[in-house]
Amino acid sequence: MKESGGRKQGATSPCAACKLLRRRCTQDCVFSPYFPSDEPHKFASVHKVFGASNVNKMLQELPEYQRGDAVSSMVYEANARMKDPIYGCVGTISSLQHQIEFLQKQLAIAQAEIVNMKMQQPSSMYRGGGGMVANSPGAVSPPSYRHMQSEAHSEFEAYGFL
Repeated sequence: MKESGGRKQGATSPCAACKLLRRRCTQDCVFSPYFPSDEPHKFASVHKVFGASNVNKMLQELPEYQRGDAVSSMVYEANARMKDPIYGCVGTISSLQHQIEFLQKQLAIAQAEIVNMKMQQPSSMYRGGGGMVANSPGAVSPPSYRHMQSEAHSEFEAYGFL
């Protein structure tokens, strides 16, 4: 049998949308290329969030080459809305941005620790001919990173990462 936009010609299995809506799936069904019968969960979540009529209107207003991307976006947003009804995918984006900020702080702490460790190595502890010892009372110590570390740790707990 020939493939025609996601459905086999002569096949009796309706697309997931028509199956859920309990209607006959026609040859020119706008849903069938994007909601195959073997993936009913895709249309179910999109239908629950956006409604079949709105999805139909959106798809018909778009050129065919953009419809696949639009359906992927609708499925992603619908799944995000099912998990987080208030913020949807914006909540996911916000959470990821907070994780990036935290990880950038952790990177800065690790870099400060590396600098501190390099400054305390024996080869760099003495300056030529009678210079100061790095651990002596008159030596200048690197900026304290313990405060930065505890601050980042508390933020990590605040965002629920620990």
